[in-house]
Amino acid sequence: QVQLVESGGGLAQSGGSLKLSCAASGNIRSCITMGWYRQAPGKQRELVAEIIGSVTFDYGDSVKGRFTISKDNAKNTVNLQMNNLKPEDTAVYYCKCSQVGANNWGKGTLVTVSS
Repeated sequence: QVQLVESGGGLAQSGGSLKLSCAASGNIRSCITMGWYRQAPGKQRELVAEIIGSVTFDYGDSVKGRFTISKDNAKNTVNLQMNNLKPEDTAVYYCKCSQVGANNWGKGTLVTVSS
């Protein structure tokens, strides 16, 4: 089992940047996929970005060209660099690790972007 803790959320202005980090207890190398999802009030949880295996990246259409996902195996973290933020990015962001037989989720970190 992998436990995940997100950090880095907060308040940003439109056009600004934030970096989210997901720290894991347990080795993230055991995750078949790792990624970030988000959920805004009244909306479904949606894919932000995922790393499939080690080299394949998948981004949600609304964040392509603005967000970048990365893994740091030495620090056992997965990061999300968010640039050119928009008010529509306001949501709770969740880290996910998919293993054989289990999906592991963090508790989430709130990102608020002002217009």
